[in-house]
Amino acid sequence: MTGAIDRVKQLNPSRFNFIADPDATVDGFLAHEAATVVPEAVTGTKDAVDDEGNPEYQGIDQSKLVPLLTAALKEAITSIETLEAEGQALKNT
Repeated sequence: MTGAIDRVKQLNPSRFNFIADPDATVDGFLAHEAATVVPEAVTGTKDAVDDEGNPEYQGIDQSKLVPLLTAALKEAITSIETLEAEGQALKNT
């Protein structure tokens, strides 16, 4: 997997309240926004309603974000290690 950092930068973590529990604030992602970056993690359709007009909410399988986050972390570690090596090389000259 390449370009993971660029994809992670597209995710927009948010603090929000669910309609069903307005007193509980949670950290997470808005499904329709996350779907543009990690579509396999999102179920449902934005603003969908059933035949009776009731909302059919989207959901996110957070575990499907883990591979992307791990790849981004590995890219970041590689960059850090490269910068550390370059810094050490400069220090040794």
